[in-house]
Amino acid sequence: MISGKLYIISAPSGAGKTSLVKRLVAEVDDLSVSVSHTTRAMRSGEQDGVDYFFVSVDEFKAMIERQAFLEHAQVFDNFYGTAQQTVEDNLAQGLDVILEIDWQGAQQVRRMLPDSLSIFILPPSISVLSQRLQNRGQDNTEVIARRMRDAVTEMSHYPEFDYLIVNDDFALAFSQLKSIIIANRLLQSQQQQTLAPLLQDLLN
Repeated sequence: MISGKLYIISAPSGAGKTSLVKRLVAEVDDLSVSVSHTTRAMRSGEQDGVDYFFVSVDEFKAMIERQAFLEHAQVFDNFYGTAQQTVEDNLAQGLDVILEIDWQGAQQVRRMLPDSLSIFILPPSISVLSQRLQNRGQDNTEVIARRMRDAVTEMSHYPEFDYLIVNDDFALAFSQLKSIIIANRLLQSQQQQTLAPLLQDLLN
């Protein structure tokens, strides 16, 4: 069986990463998003085990001690982490897997799984990013200001990523993101296994 491909997708808060990924998973077969663990509070409309696995700080630290995470990081005042076993199981089943993580987590994953591909989503401008954060209505002014400061740090790590997409026009950004997944599935190394019976028949 062909093993899946791991995609790391990062972006500053408010760049539209989650919306793009949700549509991508809805339209592309054999593609899954790894559900991360977090210690932050559950937001309205979220479901445990679907959006995140919501755990206590003590539970999270226990998982760190068991080396259960492929990557983990502290973002703002909360912890986030990706369970290694879940990712490896999905890849072994031939599924392509998406990790929605920040630049810190991306660095950790690339060290452990250097064959992964990474994509960074950029906003079209700082002012648009600020407006999107305000329009979400999830955070107060102080939190938004902190997210904006951290966004600059986040975006400064763009050279570490394989692909850059600017999410100005959502339809265009989605098309570009989908194209990356499809193009990598058409690589000769992938197709050689997928099309083995056909290639054998054509060449005999």
